[in-house]
Amino acid sequence: MSGFAPRVKAVLGPTNTGKTHLAIDRLLGHASGIIGFPLRLLARENYDRMVAIKGVRHVALITGEEKIVPPEARWFSCTVEAMPLDRQVEFIAVDEIQLCADADRGHVFTDRLLHARGMVETMFLGAETIRKLLKRLVPEAEIETRPRLSQLTFTGATKLSRLPPRSAIVAFSAAEVYAIAEAVRSRRGGCAVVMGRLSPRTRNAQVALYQDKEVDFLVATDAIGMGLNMDVDHVAFAGLSKFDGHRPRPLTAAEIAQIAGRAGRGMRDGTFGTTGPCRPLTEELVAAVEAHAFEPLEQLAWRNSSLDFTSIETLLASLLSSPERQGLTRGHDASDLLTLIGLSGDAAIRARARSPRAVRMLWDACQIPDFRKLATDAHSKLCARVFQHLLDDGVLPEDWVAAQIAVLGRTDGDIDTLMQRLADVRIWAYIAARADWVRHALVWQGRAREAEDLLSDALHEKLMARFVDRRAARITRSLDAGEPAGLMSAVTSSGEVVVEGHTVGRIDGFRFEPDASIGGSDKRLVLRAARRALGGEMPRRVALVQAAPDAAFALQPDGAITWLGAPIARLRQGSALLAPAIEIIDSEFLDGTQRETLRARLARTIETIIAHELTPLFAAADAALSRPELRGIVHRLTEQAGILPAATIDAALRPELRRIGIRAGCFAIYLPAMLKPRPARLRATLWAAWRKRWLPPLPAPGLISMTSPDWPDGLATFMGWLECGPRAIRLDIAERIAADLRYTARRRPVPVPAGLASRLGISQDDLGPVLNGLGLRLLAAEILDDAVFGPPQPARIAIAAQRKPAAAPPDQPVRTPNPDHPFAVLASYRREAS
Repeated sequence: MSGFAPRVKAVLGPTNTGKTHLAIDRLLGHASGIIGFPLRLLARENYDRMVAIKGVRHVALITGEEKIVPPEARWFSCTVEAMPLDRQVEFIAVDEIQLCADADRGHVFTDRLLHARGMVETMFLGAETIRKLLKRLVPEAEIETRPRLSQLTFTGATKLSRLPPRSAIVAFSAAEVYAIAEAVRSRRGGCAVVMGRLSPRTRNAQVALYQDKEVDFLVATDAIGMGLNMDVDHVAFAGLSKFDGHRPRPLTAAEIAQIAGRAGRGMRDGTFGTTGPCRPLTEELVAAVEAHAFEPLEQLAWRNSSLDFTSIETLLASLLSSPERQGLTRGHDASDLLTLIGLSGDAAIRARARSPRAVRMLWDACQIPDFRKLATDAHSKLCARVFQHLLDDGVLPEDWVAAQIAVLGRTDGDIDTLMQRLADVRIWAYIAARADWVRHALVWQGRAREAEDLLSDALHEKLMARFVDRRAARITRSLDAGEPAGLMSAVTSSGEVVVEGHTVGRIDGFRFEPDASIGGSDKRLVLRAARRALGGEMPRRVALVQAAPDAAFALQPDGAITWLGAPIARLRQGSALLAPAIEIIDSEFLDGTQRETLRARLARTIETIIAHELTPLFAAADAALSRPELRGIVHRLTEQAGILPAATIDAALRPELRRIGIRAGCFAIYLPAMLKPRPARLRATLWAAWRKRWLPPLPAPGLISMTSPDWPDGLATFMGWLECGPRAIRLDIAERIAADLRYTARRRPVPVPAGLASRLGISQDDLGPVLNGLGLRLLAAEILDDAVFGPPQPARIAIAAQRKPAAAPPDQPVRTPNPDHPFAVLASYRREAS
């Protein structure tokens, strides 16, 4: 073994080349090994793959926040930052090695490139762009280039509503992700959401939602570009710029390719394009992405890893030193360095960090990851407190750790609140994972993991509730497949429309009513599914209506015709008052032939209802057929459905009309039977259809007077109500009382009959105006001479029936009647037909 040189190999190429699969195979083929991934999500995903092959006893997971290290562990899945390089293992691999060029985290990858070596084999996986610098910095490395297994093709811009199933839409901020996800839910039924801030548990649940095809769309940040392997056929960019932690900047061609490369898997080709307001891709950029040809990297980020802990000053000097090798450059100052710089200005911290041990302890505290990124001094204060506790006591106070973790397990709040708590939990999981910092580290790691699991599950449910409509998603999938036979749909006996096992609404008559929870674009989606579900139901219902007895239908006061309680048609103006037209209520599920079938059937029903409810009217019309002298007036009466106001007839015809049930009164010729409740309701409905007017509420049955109604012009007279000042009196009551009064006062004024106001259904105060409306006048008794009444007597009231008003004596003017004077009623004019 003395002459054996460990092998260093770089496997470079675009996405979907099988690089990670190769590395895992090589790792597990050695007796021991470590592989580093750029994301905790990837470390966890590949840990699960390795456990499935080698068993949980032999596989470890190490990330900043999570440590699962069985005593017999031989293979380690880690984040690049957490790789335990102090362990001697046969194989070491680093994924996405081109991240050496990242200004924020690149120095960690560069350190692994320069210094991490397996005893037998070392493998670096990444993009072809790092080839030149990798060959310069690691000249002993063998470089293998792997071609992409499938073709990647640009398809241009596509509307969000027209993206194909199995698409990933990529945005670059949480706000954009949320907005797009809500739009996808409303148009396509829902989507899974993947962001770097999600915990592995939440991310896995969201990915499973997509992979299991409960939804066909994924909305994600550029986190999907880092090795997250899913069945994506198309990647759509909703933007081409991102905030990199320091400034907004456009994506590089290589970054676009990294993300677009998620489309297609194995030998299946993929496509990419843009959507929404994203600016178009240039032809040069498209050509570069499709050909995987990009400018090589010119510099890699570097930070000195040989640190001097003599003092804070020497530590800072070593961290801020510049690289000596060509191709390396200092990147952005990372959060640990910024925290150290901030705390170095604190006199209390400087006073305590005087020994190399204390300085090293301070640096360890500063390396607590700032997952919260609140842009405040909260993280620096946390690091300072951890340092002071460690310096004073060697470990952190258990009650403080317990209190901090306990409050983080709350699952109330919105999505952003839960993600913020997850960031807090990740910090405390990192702290709890430091067995040299806390007593009973395994206990606190378990508590932190429990809090993270609770938050992760709650976050998944919140994401599901906000961005997924399982019902709409399943319907969309079936509709997009273009296979009607594959769409399981039915209408239950209660009228519920069920599509793919989900109730999407109910059918009411011939109209489909979507579920109340469905709105906006969802409604259009459900209608698409309902058309198929109702394809066979509507003809069946038309046949049922055609065969139904008249009793199955009802005419409502507003003119609607109902079948089994559901409105299916309405009355409209026809050729005559008693011959209304039938209009079938609008339904997109009925064709012209079906509408005509329904109309003809309902027309027969309405004819039957009119004939039955207005039987006395048609009986009178039949009786008049043999009496030529009655035909004209009865025809006119029939045209008005039984009430003909202000008609003039020959007095000799009155007895003849009475014999067939018709009354010729002072105010109208009418059939008393038409004033009964059921005929009255039907007549009102027919009037509203004929006159194209709205129908107000009708008076209660049995009412003989009411306050003058605010009805459409002509309705009160048509319905048999005589308007008399502030009151309206039912026609038959008005005719009877007016006739009685005229007969009583036919020779001279007579006292007003007792209870007259009660007979009219009015108050005493309204008696004068009502009598005036009946063709009578109320006068003060004292204006009449003694020859008519004799000596005046208190409270004596008289009625006088005259052709013209009585004149008051010259010495006694007419007074306005009031309750303190006796009154008389004088017939001032006659309104009956002559």
